[in-house]
Amino acid sequence: MKKLLLISAATLIVSNSTFAGGILTNTNQHAAFLRMLSRGATTEIDGALSNPAGLAFLPKDGFHVGLSIQSAYQTRNIDASFMTYNGVSATGPTVADKPFEKYYEGTAAAPVIPSLFAAYKKDKWTISGFFAITAGGGKASFDDGLPMFESAAMASIFQNSVKAHQANPQSPIIVPGMYDITSAMDGKQYIYSLQLGLSYKATEWLSVFGGGRMNYFTGGYKGFLNAIVKGTDTNLLPLALNCDQTGWGLTPVIGADVKLGKLNIGAKYEFKTNLNIENNTKNLQYPPSAKDMVAPYEHGVNTPNDIPAMLSIAAAYEFLPVLRASVEYHFYDDKNAGMANGKQKYLTKGTNEYLAGIEFDVTKQLTLSCGGQITDYGLSDNYQSDTSFSCDSYSLGVGAKIKMNKHLNLNVGYMWTNYEDYTKKSTNYNGTGLPGTNVYSRTNKVFGLSADYSCLLYTSPSPRDA
Repeated sequence: MKKLLLISAATLIVSNSTFAGGILTNTNQHAAFLRMLSRGATTEIDGALSNPAGLAFLPKDGFHVGLSIQSAYQTRNIDASFMTYNGVSATGPTVADKPFEKYYEGTAAAPVIPSLFAAYKKDKWTISGFFAITAGGGKASFDDGLPMFESAAMASIFQNSVKAHQANPQSPIIVPGMYDITSAMDGKQYIYSLQLGLSYKATEWLSVFGGGRMNYFTGGYKGFLNAIVKGTDTNLLPLALNCDQTGWGLTPVIGADVKLGKLNIGAKYEFKTNLNIENNTKNLQYPPSAKDMVAPYEHGVNTPNDIPAMLSIAAAYEFLPVLRASVEYHFYDDKNAGMANGKQKYLTKGTNEYLAGIEFDVTKQLTLSCGGQITDYGLSDNYQSDTSFSCDSYSLGVGAKIKMNKHLNLNVGYMWTNYEDYTKKSTNYNGTGLPGTNVYSRTNKVFGLSADYSCLLYTSPSPRDA
């Protein structure tokens, strides 16, 4: 049972993305995405991320930059119900008549998420890049701990007390109600990315892109569990983890854009990023007998945390000079991206996303838009855990673009995500030997504001043009 607790603590190194996209990938770095969701065929500056090949079709030569600030807030809750031991009879341990029930609330907040986009276009060539948080982002906190800790602690305390009682009948059998458990877990994860690449307008209707992205991972995880006997200072099962992690990896990126009159088609492929993260463990408390079991989580140990390959295909069409719409498909090959403890093998498939958006020019200065996204993961019970769980979802976004002048545009957007609860039932709940159920639920809200500025090249007119 102590082994189970320690493995549970070590899984704090696994975390979920706070935002839209695949299990380990964000897509909403620009407010234009929040207000419309489908941006894979855009030829505006946010295309540096979503459709870099399309920047070859920027209408004017010159410098184009975009700055985006977003705020995201999420809840990750677990409604737990599991059986516990409450004594010993002549035939063995007895089980409580009713399950232990508790609602564990987790919050994740990222108040300021900056992103910077830039491009320089000259004739057929465009160099572009962006700096953004492409995965993770924010801090997740479970102030009352997690059921995986509490249930395992209850069973471990009971089983250890039974062994002590068998050796010394004067030693009491300790059951829930005789002690108080306090536990908490905080985790943060960021992948900072810097991408650079070149787009080339090969023909009047075709452009291509090639580039690369440098990804730097940084994260931190802190957790503890104390089980204090009532009326004493005796800690039955002290457990603590404080581990920082860093790592880096390179992502090759290619893309193409086809512009056929009012129809524009954008495609992008991001290759898998091999990324290992290294432990900087500051505190890891555990029973001495379990040292070998926690070896993978000690200082200096590396853990795989690959960024999956991703395919994006989108088509945008201008129905009227003031009305445009776009549809899009994403595939994240999560199942073939290495995760801690080989967790990816429990996925049934990669992630599929379906997106659509529409925008309407109310006036020459104001554009209103909305969009939707459906995210379908390949989840399974063995993949889901208290420290890392995902839920299929749909997202809705609304917002506006305001043309301040011929150089400056403002984008404002709001996106909220509705998640489908995931129920995980187990006959051996967290290795306790007893049945239990977890219902995982999430919420997500993101607000963003972006400013896009174009500094166009000026060419002096020839005498003939004067």
